[in-house]
Order: sequence, then C-alpha cells, then structure tokens
Amino acid sequence: MKLRYFFMIAIVLFTLSACGQKSTETTEKVVDKVNDALDRRPNEKARDAIEDITSAVKDASEEAQGKMEEIAKEIKHQTGDAAK
Repeated sequence: MKLRYFFMIAIVLFTLSACGQKSTETTEKVVDKVNDALDRRPNEKARDAIEDITSAVKDASEEAQGKMEEIAKEIKHQTGDAAK
C-alpha cells in the first residue's frame, strides 16, 4: 500500500515540475519579444541578421517546395498523356 502512495506522489511531483518549466519558457519568450521590439537584446545586430537569414531560408524552401510540386504535376501529366 505504501508503494502505491509513493508512486502517486512521484507522478504528481513530476507533473507539477513539468508545468513549472513551461510557464518559465513562455515568460522568457514574451520578455525576448518585448526586448526585440525595443531593440534591447544583447547582440541585437547579430540576432537580427540571423532572423533575416532564417526567414530568407524558410521562404526559399517554401518556394522550392512549390516548384517541386509543379514539376511533379507536370511529370504526372506527361506520363498520363504518354500512356494513352
């Protein structure tokens, strides 16, 4: 019986500790966003450059994915015409 209580307490403690970590991360993200908007972050120029590069890479990736889908559709269309 005591072992069951031990496991229940352990589960509750792990659950509570996990909840506490998430709120801290959220708070840090909000503070970072505010500091970013006000240009008060440490190494602001480097961080802005990294954000710009990340955004450019994401845009290029999405564009490349769109082009690949167009090519795949064209290949399917051409293969379908050749089968007829």
